[in-house]
Amino acid sequence: MFRFLTAGESHGPALTAIIEGLPAGLELDLDEINADLARRQQGFGRGGRMKIEKDKADIASGVRFGITLGSPLTIVITNRDWENWQERMSVFGQPYGDKVTAPRPGHADLPGILKYQRQDIRDILERASARETATRVAVGSIAKQLLAVAGITITSRVLNIGGAQTEEAMINAIANAKTAGDSLGGIFEVIAAGIMPGLGSHVQWDRRLDTRLAAAVMSIQAIKGVEFGAGFAYANLPGSQVHDEIYHDCDQGYYRRTNNAGGIEGGISNGENIVLRAVMKAIPTLMKPLNTVNIVDKTPEKANTERSDVSAVPAAAVVAEAMAAIVLAQALLEKFGGDSIEDLKATIGNYQTRINK
Repeated sequence: MFRFLTAGESHGPALTAIIEGLPAGLELDLDEINADLARRQQGFGRGGRMKIEKDKADIASGVRFGITLGSPLTIVITNRDWENWQERMSVFGQPYGDKVTAPRPGHADLPGILKYQRQDIRDILERASARETATRVAVGSIAKQLLAVAGITITSRVLNIGGAQTEEAMINAIANAKTAGDSLGGIFEVIAAGIMPGLGSHVQWDRRLDTRLAAAVMSIQAIKGVEFGAGFAYANLPGSQVHDEIYHDCDQGYYRRTNNAGGIEGGISNGENIVLRAVMKAIPTLMKPLNTVNIVDKTPEKANTERSDVSAVPAAAVVAEAMAAIVLAQALLEKFGGDSIEDLKATIGNYQTRINK
């Protein structure tokens, strides 16, 4: 079973991830992983942290001569800003980040300290930060390389930022929000192509592929909604206009001329592209902060400000690619198994031969 855990804080020494269940014999391209990490840091509207961190993944176990061994794989991403925090402590005598007592509306700050009985919000925000997604992008990049063995590719694109839908309008909207000390959310789309029918299952709720993909994307910080295919537009259309009619020919096998289902029916991939969209809310750290209450004396004050982005929708799209890749890699290995890449390829080949008859 393909699974992973991440660890690390936003300003800690490093972020780490351990992946278990990768088949042996997968040739990994470290440059491809680092390219995905760089994509996560790009996009107009990113904050000052992106000028400090130049994320680079190091693989500490599970790989020899660039090829997976079948044993757990460890990824380490060093936080370059950690050195700045250490220098600050040595020069000014201040601890690892000043104590934070003004929770930000819309962040994990307040519910986190209440749940874990902390008196310093930094104990929560350091892990709740979207900085954690760097490790998920690295894991997802490895998952994408596994999926490529089966001919599956994953891409994403930004559709909307702050209501703007063209590149020029998005840039202007972000620039105006920055001037106002505000932030913007938006909508992005993820497409998985080359998916064979049969990933996921209808037999239990938690085996449905759309359930798993939606949960994975919703786990990304600030994501508040996910839809597949026609999504919420289904509410306004009759069945005769939304269901994808089925055709067959000897070369293609079964196929559809539309893809309103977004590539999933009954929790199972149907052979069409998987298409999902998600909405990201505006980032809760504002340079003109909102009203809040001090957790020590309960007096009104302005919310804490951290170095932050004006908009991170393009970055969220890259993270969503990674999460989709992870779920699809899990589903692929669940269906076809194989402790080595050659075993996996052989099983996929046999299956495709059967369903194409």
